[in-house]
Amino acid sequence: MDRGRWSKFAFEFLSIFVAVISAFALNNWNDHRKDNVAEHNILEEISNGLEKDIKDTEQNIMGHKYGLMACQYWRKVINDQVINSDSIQFHYFNLLRDFISLQNTSGYENLKSRGLELIKNDSLRTSIISLYEYDYKTLKTLEEDYFEMQFHENYFKEFNELIAPNFQFDINGNILGIKMPLHLNRSDKNKLLSYLWKIESNRNFTLQYYQIIETNIQALIKKIEKEIQ
Repeated sequence: MDRGRWSKFAFEFLSIFVAVISAFALNNWNDHRKDNVAEHNILEEISNGLEKDIKDTEQNIMGHKYGLMACQYWRKVINDQVINSDSIQFHYFNLLRDFISLQNTSGYENLKSRGLELIKNDSLRTSIISLYEYDYKTLKTLEEDYFEMQFHENYFKEFNELIAPNFQFDINGNILGIKMPLHLNRSDKNKLLSYLWKIESNRNFTLQYYQIIETNIQALIKKIEKEIQ
């Protein structure tokens, strides 16, 4: 092969090589850009869901605190102490109120469908997985499946049988007050007081876990904000 033909062949080969490498690099760049866009969008979706989760968490925390206030109120009633009868409906409603854990998981489900490795920051990815796979599932089990936390199912019938006969109602069926003293025998009084102790203990335990969850959600929101800036 003469020098001219060799030079032409080398040039054509080099041109093809450069074109292939350029196309490969461009394809990789496009894939990387698409992944970055997808990661950004999914992180925004997760962050928006977490903002809603914070609100639901705060509502449930307040609900459990109302439940604790109700325990204090009914302990006074059972012990024949002075109470504010105007708030009896409020405390009757909140004493045995149960809660469910509403979790916005669509962003996390989208991430799992795309592949968890889409999140390049290892620490952020670990925090996301920990919240959704451990914290949220534990909270949901605690609120909805853990038998001791089903206050209405466990205590309403017996509590109502001993307390409701003393209620005073208006013509519309609204509770106005309660006849005091209750004249409970020692056995019934101790039974009701033990229920209140059990309810208080379980609500306090649940509140401690809610506070951990709330802290973890807020920390994750900050991590996501830092990542997508």
